[in-house]
Order: sequence, then C-alpha cells, then structure tokens
Amino acid sequence: MTIFDPARGRIIEGGGGLGLFRLVGLGVAAFLLVILMFSSVTRVGTGHVGVLTLFGRVTGETLGEGIHLINPLKTNNEMSIQTQTIKESANVPSSEGLMMSLDTSLIYHLNPDRSAEVFQKIGADYENVVVEPTLRAAIREATASHTANALYTGEREMVAKQIYDQLVSELNKRGLTVENVLLRDIQLPATLKAAIEAKQQAEQESLAMNFRLQKETQESQRKRIEAAGVRDFQQIVAQGITPSLLEWKGIEATENLAKSANSKVVVIGNNKNGLPLILGQ
Repeated sequence: MTIFDPARGRIIEGGGGLGLFRLVGLGVAAFLLVILMFSSVTRVGTGHVGVLTLFGRVTGETLGEGIHLINPLKTNNEMSIQTQTIKESANVPSSEGLMMSLDTSLIYHLNPDRSAEVFQKIGADYENVVVEPTLRAAIREATASHTANALYTGEREMVAKQIYDQLVSELNKRGLTVENVLLRDIQLPATLKAAIEAKQQAEQESLAMNFRLQKETQESQRKRIEAAGVRDFQQIVAQGITPSLLEWKGIEATENLAKSANSKVVVIGNNKNGLPLILGQ
C-alpha cells in the first residue's frame, strides 16, 4: 500500500497489512458477539420447564415458560410438566392363581419443583425408566390379593385405590405426581366368566322370588285384618238388632207406604204381632 507523507514531501511504502488485520479482527469480533448474544437467549415452551446444565453437570437451576437470558455456556433441557397418560394392558393373576387381562390407565405429571432432580437422577425418559415398571408391579400386587370373582363384580374401585396408593408412595418420592388410576376393563377366562354370570343370575332370581313371597305374605296379612274387621262389625250390628227394633222399623215402613199416593197392596205382620194390613187405596 502506498502512502504520501506531506511533512517529508515523499511517498512512503508499506503499513497496509496492519489496517487489514484490524478490519478482519473487528469483523470476527462482531460475528462472535452476535453468536454470543444468540447463545445467551433461550426459550421454554408452554407446559414445559427448562433444566440448566453446565458442561454436562446439572446446576439445579430451572426456567419457567417464556424467553430467558442465560449463561451462553449453559444448556437448556426442556421437560414436560403437562398431565400425561399411560395405558397399560397386562395379564395378571388373581389370589387363586387365575390369569386375567386388565386394562389400566395412569394419569400423572412431573413435579416442576423437582424437575432438576428427576433430570439428574432418572433422565428425561423417566416414563420408560420408572413409571411403566412401577405401574406393572403395582397392578400385579393389587390383583394378587383379590379373587377373580371380586375383581369382576364389586371390588374394582378397591383395587384401583390400592394401585393408586402404591403408585403415590413410589412415584411421589421420585418427583412425579400421581393424579388418578382408572381400571378400564377386566377380562376373565370364558368359562369362569360364564360361571360368575350364571351365579349372579341365580342370585337375582332368588332375590326376585323372595320379593314375591314377601309381597304375598303382606297381602295375606292384609286380607286377614280385613276379614277380622268385617267379623267384628257384624258382631256389633247383631248385638244391636232386637225384636222390638224390628217391629218398630216395620211400623215405620207401613206408615210411609200408607202415606204414598200410589195404589198399593201391602201385607205386613202376622197374627202374633198384629201389625195393620193395608189392602189397596
């Protein structure tokens, strides 16, 4: 590069390499600064939490949803804290050793306050590492303490609660919150299912027969009480009817007929009581 020096009145050769190096250095610095700025900005999606690591080591810092400025040397590892569902279909034994098919759903979510601990001790794949094996073990332990008949009829809620309690005990201490456990379906062997249904039908028929017998007994008691009332009424009426009353009623009837304007022939009484005779009018 050629430079003219007016003080000396001559042309000086050289000095251009230093300026070029400065220009390149400024460009590299600006490029690195842009990269550094972008590396310092991170985003955490909706329903997630960010766990920060520095050279592979969990720092214990967590980030909520949104945009954050962080140390560019740190890495943001996102983990979902949304409600998740695991559907498990397994063949499990009953207390008498019968195998049956049980469909279960587990509803749970990651505790955001312990996300760093879960990421460090279990990892991001905690569903396959911890949740599913724990669910299978809880199902087998719960069904093994109940008979197949009880599971098929009236103890499903009890089994679901037993599974729920065991999962809460095992998963909560690992940073996972259990929301609910649902038993979707229980399938028994065909022969056992038919026997249980036949027994239930016989029990229903027995209950229906008992109901009819009870109704007939109540109806019989009602008729007995009604007959006793009629009998008592007749006895009271019979005690009040005397020959004098009958004679008086006969006289009243005769008088009423005699006062009537219609033609009539009335014969009342006999030679003993001497009631009057009205033969036409």
